[in-house]
This record gives sequence, structure tokens and C-alpha cells, in this order.
Amino acid sequence: MVGWTFTVWNSPLQRVAGLTGRTERFGIMSEYQDVTYEVVGAVARIYHNRPNRRNAEGTRLLDELSLALTRAAADDEVRVVIIGGTGDHFSAGHDVKEAMERPDVVETRYAYEETHYLGLCLRLWDFPKPTIAQVQGACIAGGFMVANMCDLLVAADDAYFVDSTCVTLAAAATEVLVHPWVMGMRTAKEFLYTGQRMTAADGYRIGMVNRVVARSELTETAMKLASDIAKAPPFAIKMLKRSLNRTADMQGFRNAIQAHFDTHELCHTTQEYKQVRASGLDATIARAKRLAQ
Repeated sequence: MVGWTFTVWNSPLQRVAGLTGRTERFGIMSEYQDVTYEVVGAVARIYHNRPNRRNAEGTRLLDELSLALTRAAADDEVRVVIIGGTGDHFSAGHDVKEAMERPDVVETRYAYEETHYLGLCLRLWDFPKPTIAQVQGACIAGGFMVANMCDLLVAADDAYFVDSTCVTLAAAATEVLVHPWVMGMRTAKEFLYTGQRMTAADGYRIGMVNRVVARSELTETAMKLASDIAKAPPFAIKMLKRSLNRTADMQGFRNAIQAHFDTHELCHTTQEYKQVRASGLDATIARAKRLAQ
């Protein structure tokens, strides 16, 4: 369904930023290509929308996701945001094909990944409203980062999680090392050292996943949870989220995330990484698929 909209400008800042103000929403917004944006009541639903590519996170998708978050943050009627994916999968992660086509230049890569991966993930962490990841099918690497930087994670029983970046790409995990914070250190080490998949049930068992439901119940369950959260006073819950996140930050969360990003970038300069890159895209994808089985 493609909806129609009309715009109510709320502030000069929104006009300068190119935001749509408070948008009256009926159906799904059509101005994006690689994400969908829909508001139902007090809940904004932002979905990865490249189902033919298993929702791989290319540049346009990540840019549109950022713009959609800006819109949701600016809309006073939106109190909770759900991040999901259309089709069979949440996200297969980085668009490796696109990445392989970018110049292999350290400075260029650092600037790109600082904005599109580290910056986006920290923005989700700092987002002023509660966020819920709604996960089905594959949730891999970059998709794992996005889902686990959300406040809560609801998974279908067919969801699975993989980060084989070290094993297949000779890089120290993904750009954002949220893993030990949501999995525990020993589980994160086994998960990353082996690159093997984790089921939704195992994610629930270790506390990374809040709820696991049948695939047919996923959307309804995430929406019910979001609607329940949206009943809370918005400023109070904003302050509560800030205090909870500061608890993690005071334990070193933000410093660890930022320190790891530089370590990850260093790996792109190694001979190991260069050999992997030289072996070609097909070989890299084949290794990742074998591990994800």
C-alpha cells in the first residue's frame, strides 16, 4: 500500500534540516526506495526494503534509514520506533558487492564506515525514543549491529544471528562491537571466533532477545510491545532511557565501541585482509554461507 501525506511544519529547524515536519500518515511512505516508513498510532515502523538482496545494507539503504530516523525523532506524535525488514529476512548485513567496488583506500573507507556504520549505530543507541528491532530470518553482521543497538529485540522463531567477519573477511568483527554487551563475554568470543550461527531461541536464553514468537505473530507482537511502551509519558521515558544508557556508558560501553572501530579499521591494512579481498567476492560469500548453515 502506498499512502498519501500532507505536512505540518513545526519549526524553522525542521525546514532547514529538510524534514517533513509532522506528517499526517495514511499507509506507507513512498519517498524512499530502500526503506519503508509507516506510522501506526504512536509507532513508526522503518523497514529495510531490499528483499531481493536479503535486505543487504547498501549506501542508499543506510542513508534512507538515517533520514527516516530523523523524521521519526522530529515527529512529536511518534513515541516508539520499530526497525524491521520486508520479506524473509531482517538483513543479511553489509552489501559486500557494493563494498568490494569501492576504492580500497584507508582514508576513504574510514570516513565512509565512521558515518554509515559507527555513526548510525551510535545514533540508534542515543535515539531519544525507545527502539525495537523486529527480526525474522537472517540477521547478519551489519544487520546484527543495527538490531542490537536497538533497545529491545523481538525475534521470529526462524531468526538467526551470524557475524563471521573475522573468519571470512580477516577483520576484527564488524565495525561496532556490541556483541559482548548483549551476549556476555564468553558467548561473544565463541560466536565471533567460530562465525557460527545463533538461533533466536539461544539468543533468548542468553538474554540478547527479549521475546521469540512464531513468524506469523512477529509483527503483531512487536506492535503490541511498542504500543504498550508508547503509553508511558514521553519525556519521562526519554529520561529513563538516557539514564539506562548512561549506566552502560559509565561501564565503558561508548569508549569500547569507539576504540574497537579503530581496531576494525586497522585490520583493513593487513596482508590477511588483502589476500581475502584479492580472492574475490564469490569466494568471500561462499565462505560466509558455509558458516551460516
